[in-house]
Amino acid sequence: MTKIELFADGACLGNPGPGGWAYLLRKPGKERLRAGKDRHTTNNRMELTAVIKGLEALKSPRVVHVVTDSRYVVDGMTSWIIKWKAQDWSLNKSGSKPVKNAELWQKLDQLCQKHEVTWEWTKGHAGHPENERVDQEASRQAGIAAEAPRKGTDQANC
Repeated sequence: MTKIELFADGACLGNPGPGGWAYLLRKPGKERLRAGKDRHTTNNRMELTAVIKGLEALKSPRVVHVVTDSRYVVDGMTSWIIKWKAQDWSLNKSGSKPVKNAELWQKLDQLCQKHEVTWEWTKGHAGHPENERVDQEASRQAGIAAEAPRKGTDQANC
């Protein structure tokens, strides 16, 4: 099976504030960059959305290597999610502290059941070419969201 690389990033002007997300999907000989924006969101939501949108773009089960500069996403998917699921998406056993962005984590978890996913963290703004590319596009989308107030999330084909 062909291994797919997914580079993803999110950006937010203010937190919360206008945000953007971008992903780059790459397989041998082909790549696709997509991005979108949200008028009022958080950086963490945009980081998660970038990965979700990238995985949703895959039409059939794949081996996917995700590269992101978000410790939140990598740590969440490789460590924290086990406990969250065991505690019914809560940070504690009593259930009094729900996981933030639980609906996005659940969607991402669902997508990871379909694909064989590995995770890699890369330092942001450190010269990683693909990370710089998706960072630039996510930031551009956040800027567009800030200039043109709209409700909901818009997607742009780049």
